[in-house]
Amino acid sequence: MKTTRFLLGLSALTALCAVQQPMSTLHPLAKFTIPGSPDWLAIEDSVWISNKPKNNLTRIDPKTNHVIATIATGKGPCAGLAIGFGSVWVPNCGDQTISRFDLATAKPQATLPVPIADTEGGIAAGEGSVWMPSELSGVLARIDPATNKVIARIPVPAGSVAAVVGEGAVWVTCPKSSVVSRVDPKTGKVTAKIPVGPTPRFLAAGLGSIWTLNQGDGSVSRIDPATNKVTATISVGVPGEGGDIDTGAGAVWVTAMGKPLSRIDPATNQVVKQFVGKGGDALRVGHGSLWLSNHEFQEVWRIDPKAL
Repeated sequence: MKTTRFLLGLSALTALCAVQQPMSTLHPLAKFTIPGSPDWLAIEDSVWISNKPKNNLTRIDPKTNHVIATIATGKGPCAGLAIGFGSVWVPNCGDQTISRFDLATAKPQATLPVPIADTEGGIAAGEGSVWMPSELSGVLARIDPATNKVIARIPVPAGSVAAVVGEGAVWVTCPKSSVVSRVDPKTGKVTAKIPVGPTPRFLAAGLGSIWTLNQGDGSVSRIDPATNKVTATISVGVPGEGGDIDTGAGAVWVTAMGKPLSRIDPATNQVVKQFVGKGGDALRVGHGSLWLSNHEFQEVWRIDPKAL
């Protein structure tokens, strides 16, 4: 068995090496200098980037490729960004709040006293609510955007940290137990606990599946929402802390320090291109582009996915 696993691992490594190229060969459409540590992204009409050490949010106009605003948030924005209900929602780990800003004007609308389970987590919006894993003991907070109040505290596995909305459900990762919980937004109950790869943290919904980035071995698990089962485990070779995952432009995209950008073909469940070198750690797809936070360089890059 050990020999079989070794050979499988060697085969995956060989396959990755065959599609790798230096980060220096990647030529972005635009670069945006953002002092501090540009990190989490969210995209609607604008591109929004949180900046933990600066306690602010940067707004980019994708039509002009210009930074058009820098907005003060709560202390230590963390755990992702979410867009929904005419607003952008920003978790703040420093003061355990969520800041709400108007999408059109970027003006503050509310500050919600909601605990944040983990700095490396994720907030989600959709299915009528905003969802925030809020306690490592195992609580998913459900926020009513009409009142800015927590209207339910849903029990989830202890150690749950990140959420995403898609395929008619809320999906929550638990690195501690290596499962993804499926929450029915109509009943507020966990309807399935799905074992995935080791230490899943960040996740994405799209292309008819739910995708988890597993920090334990650097793989991606693909979940079929029709069966609540993993249909593929994809070797990406990015184990360790940090990273991000998203879907769009016909592909699944993964970023991690040292390997800032990997493209997965959902038709084959294989990495078809991977860039290696400095950069990366957060990404989103929108406006026909891939947006990559290179916080080590204090930059955000706009990349044409067709060139990849």
